[in-house]
Amino acid sequence: MRRFLDLEDLDDQRLERVLDRARDLRLHPVGQGLAGRTVGLLFLNPSVRTLASMQAAVTQQGGQVFVITPGAGSWVMETRDGAVMDGPAAEHVREAIPVLAEYADLLAVRCFARGEDLAEDLADDLIRKMADLCPKPFINLESASAHPCQALGDWRTLEDLEVPRNGRLVLSWAWHPKPLPYAVPASTLRMAARRGMEVTVLHPPGYELPPSVMEEARALAARSGGTVRETVDRREAMEGAHVLYGKSWAAPSCYGDPEADQRMRAPLRQEWCIRESWFANSRPEARFLHCLPVRRNVKVADEVLDGPRSAVVHQAGNRLHAQKALLLEMLGGCR
Repeated sequence: MRRFLDLEDLDDQRLERVLDRARDLRLHPVGQGLAGRTVGLLFLNPSVRTLASMQAAVTQQGGQVFVITPGAGSWVMETRDGAVMDGPAAEHVREAIPVLAEYADLLAVRCFARGEDLAEDLADDLIRKMADLCPKPFINLESASAHPCQALGDWRTLEDLEVPRNGRLVLSWAWHPKPLPYAVPASTLRMAARRGMEVTVLHPPGYELPPSVMEEARALAARSGGTVRETVDRREAMEGAHVLYGKSWAAPSCYGDPEADQRMRAPLRQEWCIRESWFANSRPEARFLHCLPVRRNVKVADEVLDGPRSAVVHQAGNRLHAQKALLLEMLGGCR
C-alpha cells in the first residue's frame, strides 16, 4: 500500500484488518513491527494529537521518527507552483518532499486548507501533489478536505463503544469564533456513511455542507446500506441518536470571506453551544464525540465534556492505535 490520502484508500478487507489490529494494539502496544524503519513527519500546520500520536506510534513499534516544522527550526516552505520565491520561503516542496523521502521509509504530511477558494480546497490538490512527489509510502495527516487518520480512529472508537454499524450518528455544527475547514466534518460524514450508519447532518440555516461532500457521502451510504440526510431541526435530528459528533465549519456561501461568515455566525453563539439538553430525546446511552481541540463553553459545555457521555479522551487515544496499525499495514506488517 503506497498512499493513504482518504479512508477510501483502504478497501473493505484492509480496513477491517487495520481496525482489528488497532484493537489488539490497545491491549499490546509495544512491539518491533517498525524496527529498522524511519518515518518522516512534515507539519506545515500546527498539531498536538496527530504529532504526538504519530511519534509515539513509531517509537512504540521500535522505529525512528523525525519531525520537520517549516518556519520553526527549518526553512519556510513554498507550496505554490510557479511562485517567485523572493519572500520568506527558502525551499519548495518540489525539492523538499523527494529529499525528505530519501531519509525515510514513509513520509506523512499535514497541510491545511487555504480557506480562500472553495473549489480549490475541496479538490484537495496540494496533498495529492505532495503524494505524487513522494517515491515512498505517504500518509495524509490532514489536508484541505480530508482527515483520514481521524476517521480511522473514530471508526475504531465507534466499535469500542459498541455503537451498531447501522446506528444513528448526528454530525452537528457547533459555534466557533471563526470559520473552520471541511476536513474533519467531511471525513466523519464519509466514515459514518461507509460504516452503514443513519447519518444526520444538523446545522443552522446557511451552514449546510457543500453539495459535493454530501453527494460523496450518499454514494458511500448507498453501497453500505446507510443513509445520509440533513436538517436544521435539532430535536428531530437527535431522535434515537446513538452518537452526537460536534464540529464547526465555514458557511459555503461565505467561503473565503471571514468577515461575512463572522456576521452570519454571530447570532448563533448561545443556541449552537452543545449542551446536555441536546440529548433530551436521544438514546439514554448516547455518546458525545469531538476530534479535539475543543473550545469549552463555546462549542461544547463543560457539562457534556466532563459528563459520562463524553468519549473524547478515548477517541483521541485511538488515534495512536489506529495510526500504529496503519503504519504496520503500509510498511509490511509485524516482523
